[in-house]
Amino acid sequence: MRDTAEEIVALKKEKRAVVLAHYYVPDEVQSAADYVGDSYYLAKIAAETQAETIVFCGVHFMGESAKILNPSRRVLMPDLTADCAMAHMASEEQIGKMRAETEDLAVVCYINSTAKLKSLSDVCVTSSNAVKIVRALKEKNILFIPDQNLGSFVAEQVPEKNFYFSGGYCPVHAVVLAEDVLSAKRAHPSAEALTHPECVETVRRASDFIGSTAEIIAHAQKSGAREFIVCTEPGVLFELKRRCPDKKFYPVTPACLDMKRNTLAGVAKCLREGAGEVLMSEEEMNAARRSLERMLELAR
Repeated sequence: MRDTAEEIVALKKEKRAVVLAHYYVPDEVQSAADYVGDSYYLAKIAAETQAETIVFCGVHFMGESAKILNPSRRVLMPDLTADCAMAHMASEEQIGKMRAETEDLAVVCYINSTAKLKSLSDVCVTSSNAVKIVRALKEKNILFIPDQNLGSFVAEQVPEKNFYFSGGYCPVHAVVLAEDVLSAKRAHPSAEALTHPECVETVRRASDFIGSTAEIIAHAQKSGAREFIVCTEPGVLFELKRRCPDKKFYPVTPACLDMKRNTLAGVAKCLREGAGEVLMSEEEMNAARRSLERMLELAR
């Protein structure tokens, strides 16, 4: 593994490449990356990088978003089959029906979505900026796709708007139950429960803090608590332990197997062979870019 990590360092320099990694990929991949973060942070880095090649360690919609935001760069992924089930959980028919039947409507698309869904939407959001962006929209009615759990969390924060949902969910976050959190609290009574808004409402209500992955990390750093129950994908523990070595973390969420498809060997193969290239037509990229760029604009 050390030899592979050393090869990656040399290849990045040779290929003028940058490696981006989401908090949910394996620890050793995060260690090899130039930038590690949540979807919003990585989208900004991808849009701004001057590197010739972007190796994106995450799931497919993330590689697509990087290519859309910086189309002149080559975007590679360690495993192109690493997908996000939720990214497909809305349809063109749903969106068209809502647009036809609902006046003063904005279609708000979680970045965890396919390029096709982004192209049908008015603006993208991430869990870090969804509340801010939805609150800033002039439209009274919001169709939030595809994640109904994040959507319902946003609706709680922005009660002045009317919300509609496509019914999507993250299979990893949605399986966590309130009893899982309460059981962990009984085992660790001094621990704070930190929860991603992709979790269901009952889990959020049983929690002490709700926020994006980056917000969970920031909260754990500044909190006076010494122990935390973590209700998001356990890959985030690598960064939590790095930033808070004197604190303890107890995960209750299962791993995302698609995120774990990212490996050091896969990163090295990308750099060595140009494998795993994200290919999109100009038409596809242009159609989806507007909603992503509007996200970056409104989130500033």
